[in-house]
Amino acid sequence: MRTLEGVTVVTFEQAIAAPFCTRHLADLGARVIKVERPGVGDFARSYDNRARGLASHFVWVNRSKESLTLDIKQPAGRTVLDALIAKADVVVQNLAPGASARAGLSWEALSSRHPALTLCDISGYGPDGPYRDKKAYDLLIQSEAGHVSITGTPECPSKSGASVADIAAGVYAYSNVLAALLRRHKTGKGSHIEVSMLEAMTEWTSYALYYTYDGAPPPARAGASHAAIFPYGPFTAGDGATVILAVQNEREWEAFCRTVLQQPELLGDPRYGGNGQRVERRQELRQVLEAVFERLTGPQLIGRLDEAGIANARMNDMQGVWHHPQLKARDRWTQIDSPAGPLQALLPPGMNRGDDPQMGPVPALGEHTDAILGELGFAGGDIEALRSSGVV
Repeated sequence: MRTLEGVTVVTFEQAIAAPFCTRHLADLGARVIKVERPGVGDFARSYDNRARGLASHFVWVNRSKESLTLDIKQPAGRTVLDALIAKADVVVQNLAPGASARAGLSWEALSSRHPALTLCDISGYGPDGPYRDKKAYDLLIQSEAGHVSITGTPECPSKSGASVADIAAGVYAYSNVLAALLRRHKTGKGSHIEVSMLEAMTEWTSYALYYTYDGAPPPARAGASHAAIFPYGPFTAGDGATVILAVQNEREWEAFCRTVLQQPELLGDPRYGGNGQRVERRQELRQVLEAVFERLTGPQLIGRLDEAGIANARMNDMQGVWHHPQLKARDRWTQIDSPAGPLQALLPPGMNRGDDPQMGPVPALGEHTDAILGELGFAGGDIEALRSSGVV
């Protein structure tokens, strides 16, 4: 049995944050019904066409869901909506500010009629406050939460390459929905969950907040290096390979000098006698390291680092991740279906094949509309009437 088998989630979602949450619920066996606008659907469907004609973002966060097209602004659409929510255990939404309330999806509107229902609202800034009505996209929230100010190089602040603000909000929504389902099991009552992308991202940048406590200066932007530890970060080997390494303490510094650099005389050099001194003289010390590394290939450098017990990694590109030997050895890849045919997919972290994660297809727009309407009691003629009037 899958953990959330028998739980029905109805979601009014777009982009990444809410779909990331509900896909994880689907991984655990929940039935997730994705309500989309007729003819258009979730706008993330058209972000790109890199996954064999499908949008990469959409494929990532929408497997194992059912797609129902429905215009909830029309009276007939509201009738379908009411019947759908009556069957739901959880409703998730990340519509534009104010849109859920106008659609009758507020906690006040739903909780009195469905006291066991859990509603999860995901927004950029929360349901009140001066920023309530501002649009919120991943880069904007990364910026407002201070993440961009501490990311990048001294010359150029940068956002994270992954949608970390969306992911943070989706993770907190997912965990809070699971907690709400446990709470309902104990009390019989539903819950109202409010997840703000700004609050989720601020939590993720809290180390930097405490670093600047009482007005202290922020951590310096150091690219892929570390602002306060050296050597720590990317270095280039003689064959052009980029190797990331991290020397965390004096014991590791000794092993690094003896085994990796093969220059034990550096241990007696007072210029590099502690991490503070190494950070202060990072540019001159980098020249020492690079003179050694340029004589080694990437595999040779990694071999020395492994021998010395120094943490290291390759800087993989995406093709390197698709073919990562560790993921292959642990059998972490499986296949899912999609409108474009079979696609590779990573098994959910923390779950194994024996846990029976739900790895269903990526849905085509409106693929399950007729079947879901039939379940709700609509006959063939009723469905055709809804379709001809543009409700579905």
